[in-house]
Amino acid sequence: MNEVETLETRSLLARARQLIEWRRYKEALQELEQILRMDPENPDAMSMIANVHLLQEDYKKALHWTEMALKFEPDHLIAWYVRVCVFYQTEKVKEFYKAVEHALRIDPDEPQYYFMKANYENRKKRFREAMSLLEEALRLRPEEPLFLAAASYTAAFSGRFAESEQLERQALQYSAEDSHTLLYLSWAARVRGDHKKQEEYARSAVRLNPEDKQIRDEYLEALQYSNLFYRLFLWPIMKLRKLKSWQVLLIWLVGWIFIRGILVLFLIFYFIAYWISRAIVHVRVFGWRRRT
Repeated sequence: MNEVETLETRSLLARARQLIEWRRYKEALQELEQILRMDPENPDAMSMIANVHLLQEDYKKALHWTEMALKFEPDHLIAWYVRVCVFYQTEKVKEFYKAVEHALRIDPDEPQYYFMKANYENRKKRFREAMSLLEEALRLRPEEPLFLAAASYTAAFSGRFAESEQLERQALQYSAEDSHTLLYLSWAARVRGDHKKQEEYARSAVRLNPEDKQIRDEYLEALQYSNLFYRLFLWPIMKLRKLKSWQVLLIWLVGWIFIRGILVLFLIFYFIAYWISRAIVHVRVFGWRRRT
């Protein structure tokens, strides 16, 4: 590439980054594809395309483009970051650990890697190891509210309630307007037995991110903890909501083969549960008015 083309490539990359920040993914892809027409072996453009697909939750395409980028630059930081995120979000644990270890060797100062590893340690109830990883993440980015909220959750699980509440206050000091930070604070409050705060944080998270299914479900669960009526009313609905896609398909197939009448009832109750849960979340968070 000559100097003029290099300058144009840099300009297109900068424009694509801005478009991604604005969530204008289609336009960002157009800019990045233009770079590849000029420079078909550009790993920066390939990695950014992978990142766009990650943000759109198209994990297959995201992995494909990381593989393309790594052919030309085996230790490309963004490509490895996207790979780690894909495996983390799709819960491919073995692939995640393999990818994150390599990613940490080439980029040991990326705090998100420690945060993701800490979440897996928490799942295994290895709270000491999780807290150690979160402390490393906070050393690299001490004012990150999400890391502070995750540390509050981990401290609560370890029985260190005073420390959990202190970390909660720090997280809120830096940001009270991030849905995932509030979700972790809701979990921490639940572990401490503070169901009023659990519901408050979950409700605020839904208000900020009403389309996120996990956040809506966590809010419904918080309602069950804080209110006997909701605990009785929502229990069967939550059981249905927690069914995985393959479980729904299996029930559908068994029902179709053996008991078609019950199958129809199951499908009716499943869809009723979905819409009732959405309605409850909407009314509790936004009232009877239409959400704008």
